[in-house]
This record gives sequence, structure tokens and C-alpha cells, in this order.
Amino acid sequence: MDRSISNFEKVFAAGLMIIMLFMVTHDWIPLGGLNDLEGIRSQHTTSELVSATLFNFASILIVFGLAMWFLGKAYPLWVRIWLVAHLGGIFAGAMAAWWIPYWFGADDNLVMRYDAMFGSTHAFLPVMNGIVPNTIHVLFHLVLVIVWLQSIYLAFAPGYGKKRLARSTAIKGT
Repeated sequence: MDRSISNFEKVFAAGLMIIMLFMVTHDWIPLGGLNDLEGIRSQHTTSELVSATLFNFASILIVFGLAMWFLGKAYPLWVRIWLVAHLGGIFAGAMAAWWIPYWFGADDNLVMRYDAMFGSTHAFLPVMNGIVPNTIHVLFHLVLVIVWLQSIYLAFAPGYGKKRLARSTAIKGT
């Protein structure tokens, strides 16, 4: 089947690649003031970090693989549902880990852990309830919400389902 990849899908794929790159690197590669590897290792063992990295990478790799497989083609209903639900689940995790404690309060243990891991990293938001999302996580969450909203659009826009398949077949036949 021929592919007709839209610019929208190219941006979606690029966003997924950024998410995957973040998940694989941010706990392992020094990024100056954007991360604090010593701080992270003060709160997590190497085996915990390896497990978390592998789980997160596998999670986004599934989404990325599905998106690449159907990029430029008709997205079956189950793929559209998977993309929305899976990316929505990752976004819900980010909300629970960062934004809900930031806006509504965090227990003292979480405040101490976040201070140890992220206290020396760059942040531009004000501290609220004892924590502040650092810059790299704010950028990651911004990309994540954009990609999740794009997946919702892909799920409901008429041009990305069976009509797309029919339209590409009709174009080939003319």
C-alpha cells in the first residue's frame, strides 16, 4: 500500500522520537543544568534506573512502532484507540508524578526526594508546595501533551481512518 504521509504525521512522529529520546537518556547522560545524575542516583539504585528505563522505553517503543507501521496509511480503529489510551496513560503518570503534587501539595517524603534529585537542576517555574517541575520535565510534558492531543486528532479526524484507505485506492485507480 502506498503511503501518503502528511506534515501532521511527520510532526507526530518527531514528537514520539523526542519522547523516546528523553526516556532513554535523561537519567543516564549528563545534560548540564537540566539533570543531576548524582542526585538521581542518591534516590534510586542502578537496577531501579535500568528497570524504569527499560519499561519506559518499551512502552513508548510500542507506540512509536505502531505509529511508524501505519504512518501514511489508514489507522485501524484499534491502533487509534491504543495511541490515545497509551499516550494518555503516560500523560496521566506525568500529572500524578509532577503536576498534582506541584499544584495541590506533596507529602514531605516526596518533597525531600524531588529536592535531592532535581533541586540543583534548572527550573523557571516558581516553587509551589515544596517542589518545582524542572525545565527538562516541563519540556518533556509539553511535547507529551502535544503528541497526545495529536493522537486524539488522528483518532477522530476522518482522513486517518478507512476513508483515507478508500481515498488512496481511488487516487491510484485514476
